[in-house]
Amino acid sequence: MSKSLQAIRGMNDILPEQTPLWRYFEGTVARLLDNYGYKQIRMPIVEFTELFKRSIGEVTDIVEKEMYTFEDRNGDSLTLRPEGTAACVRAVLEHGITGGGQVQKLWYIGPMFRHERPQKGRYRQFHQIGLEVFNLDGPDIDAELIIMTWRLWGELGIRDAVKLELNSLGTSESRGHYREALVEYLSAHHDKLDEDSQRRLKTNPLRVLDTKNADTQAVLVDAPKMADYLDDESRAHFEGLKARLDAVGIPYVLNPKLVRGLDYYSKTVFEWVTDKLGAQGTVCAGGRYDGLVEQMGGKPTPGVGFAMGIERLVLMLETLEQIPQEIARQVDVYLCAFGEEAELAGLALAERVRDELPNLRLQVNAGAGSFKSQFKKADKSGALYALILGDDEMAQQVVGFKPLRGQGEQQSIAWDALAAHLATCVVQG
Repeated sequence: MSKSLQAIRGMNDILPEQTPLWRYFEGTVARLLDNYGYKQIRMPIVEFTELFKRSIGEVTDIVEKEMYTFEDRNGDSLTLRPEGTAACVRAVLEHGITGGGQVQKLWYIGPMFRHERPQKGRYRQFHQIGLEVFNLDGPDIDAELIIMTWRLWGELGIRDAVKLELNSLGTSESRGHYREALVEYLSAHHDKLDEDSQRRLKTNPLRVLDTKNADTQAVLVDAPKMADYLDDESRAHFEGLKARLDAVGIPYVLNPKLVRGLDYYSKTVFEWVTDKLGAQGTVCAGGRYDGLVEQMGGKPTPGVGFAMGIERLVLMLETLEQIPQEIARQVDVYLCAFGEEAELAGLALAERVRDELPNLRLQVNAGAGSFKSQFKKADKSGALYALILGDDEMAQQVVGFKPLRGQGEQQSIAWDALAAHLATCVVQG
């Protein structure tokens, strides 16, 4: 017997009962970003492999071990995007929309791909919402990104479940001095480092700072601190960011070991973390990357951004039971019609109601059926009310109106008065 077809490991279907919560989350974020003046950009999910090698860094875990890379029929090396910043920078450079110092405040949404070990909240195809801002170099825009996320957590009802961690990586020059000091210190304790950290010591030593190995963490207690190597400009920038967060009242924790996993970061880096999702604690992260545009062939252009994982945030909403009632209910009103004449009248009546109430979720029964079977489908739909059209209703040009949730007697409503009645009942319901 042939093997049954199934999804690739770590690449999951999002089923109809799950999509309302996804749409609620995505819609909430989109409205918030609209309100702050951000514009959406959409990039391809496939890019030339060289893009990510140049931007992310060839010695990062993503490029070394996690990318989905293949050759197309022309022999070009292509990669399913593992993150969005590099693709967004490529897009703004290609179309020249940051030239002449033009400020761009952009956001995007879509799937990313990394060949990781799948676990709850961590998948090989995952979805992100990302923001990128170009040609603003002050701490005020760094603060705005964080303030927006703080407002989002409040709107979603999860503010008490997340914590903000901050650090500054300085400029590339100051980070280089720190890197030398860190390598010297870690080399003196080489035998106490775990195998992965020994490898990173030669390729990307700053990544040793965020190791999960307890023995290596013990070695890092007395390691040099990035804050002691910051240049004056980076220090002033970081103080400016903290002052703005203090002014708004956003609590944060300074984490000197926060470095992020990508080579292009400089100055500000931050993460929103939670202890509600087990090992996958980061739900939103980002920082400043002032040298990336120039590194990719453009003119010096300051940049800052972040990305949030949709799967993890949807999981948080479920875990914390922060799901609005209207999300669980996908239908407001269900129309049952009995007999061909009633079905025809029901279709016309439903469209008239939709004309007057375009936001009403009205489902018309399809497939005919007995009174009992149609009411069973009406109840299963989750609708608040059922509308009934039978011979008696047709003769009187009324529709039966029956509450399906809670108390209330069935009543008859004239066809011309139905939309007004539904507007009142559904809103109040």
